[in-house]
Amino acid sequence: MRSNLRELLTIGIAAAICFCVHPRQALAQDNYEIQVYGSDTVKPGHTMFELHSNYTITGSTTRQEGVLPTQHQLHETLEITHGFNEWFETGFYVFTSARYDQGWDYVGSHIRPRWKVPEKYKWPVGFSISSEVGFQRRDFSTDTWTFELRPIVDKQLGPWYFAFNPALEQSWAGVNAGRGINFSPAVKVSYDVTKKVTLGFEYYGSTGPFFNWDTLPNQQHQFVPALDLNLGAEWEFNFGVAMGLSHSTDNLLVKMIIGRRMNF
Repeated sequence: MRSNLRELLTIGIAAAICFCVHPRQALAQDNYEIQVYGSDTVKPGHTMFELHSNYTITGSTTRQEGVLPTQHQLHETLEITHGFNEWFETGFYVFTSARYDQGWDYVGSHIRPRWKVPEKYKWPVGFSISSEVGFQRRDFSTDTWTFELRPIVDKQLGPWYFAFNPALEQSWAGVNAGRGINFSPAVKVSYDVTKKVTLGFEYYGSTGPFFNWDTLPNQQHQFVPALDLNLGAEWEFNFGVAMGLSHSTDNLLVKMIIGRRMNF
């Protein structure tokens, strides 16, 4: 019995390794802003400046569906978010990409209004919802105009933090314009090791249209061990190593977010 169990475990581990390291074969990912949202919005009258830096170590090496290869691409995204009141903010993104054989390129821009349930209503969980619309150039995305609706639920329980973003995405122009609404969940679980250091993991997925999900190899799944540094109310710092768990996901990339809140 033990021998059989060991054999099954060995086969399972080997299969998992092969599954995870299989080279990417499908569509390019939008690895510009890799983040699980918390429910909080920027305080009224404050502005948040964030730099999202993502570097793909192992990704696609040829054009996929007309999209440039992602391997060794550096993505730099500037996000500026302003809080208007206790329940509403708006964010604006500028996406860029650089690669040794491509130069530095403007990729696109998005705008993201977000609404939050104020704390005075004393909900048992934090809740907000964002909508995001924008353009990205065809060389960097199969879809040039997209819309996203992202509910955000989170909860702090002592040193533990949980967040869930069941995002819904719709292509308005491009390859996937007629495919319907795409389901793209994101999850974060973290633990405060000290007052300044938080460790956890993040998950990002994209399963395809509702009621007609893509086959597993064509879905996107990323697992991200992550570090957050709590450097004060004005600062944000997040670092993670993202590992692809399906054939159409970039195999390995690193991401970093540095943010600063300012009161103008």
